[in-house]
Amino acid sequence: MGRKQRGFSLIELLIVVAVILVIAAIAIPNLMRSRMAANEASAVASLRSINTSQVVYQNTYGPGFATKLADLSDGGAAGNCAPSVTPTATASCLIDATLASGTKSGYTFLYTPVSSGATVASYSANADPTTPGSTGQRHFFSDQTNLIRVNATAVASNNDPAL
Repeated sequence: MGRKQRGFSLIELLIVVAVILVIAAIAIPNLMRSRMAANEASAVASLRSINTSQVVYQNTYGPGFATKLADLSDGGAAGNCAPSVTPTATASCLIDATLASGTKSGYTFLYTPVSSGATVASYSANADPTTPGSTGQRHFFSDQTNLIRVNATAVASNNDPAL
């Protein structure tokens, strides 16, 4: 009398593994593209936050713009933005500390103030992928004009097309 076998054969298991690998090969690149798109959207939103914060900063503490990103945040000490503390020109609490550190969501932010005498008359801000092709594809630029400009292959500047 024959014995009835239970379980899966090696061939059946190999077929299941092959199907899973095919599905993963299709899904992972889509996931990476989605992540890069999310990082790029975050970079654009962060540049918009910097621009808006600069307008508020100039109107509140003017006549110039902030001398560094930390001035738009907590000034390097989280306690400066506690509810009972009044914001100052060096800790205005307008952007989050992560953005003020210069790195957020796979992008590196470079803030460059341009002084005219004792005040910062203008500024520029660049957002570049930390690892191009992995954390993002496009490079972004903005300045006191509040336009966000984009370059797909190199560091963006004020000569690139607006987004």
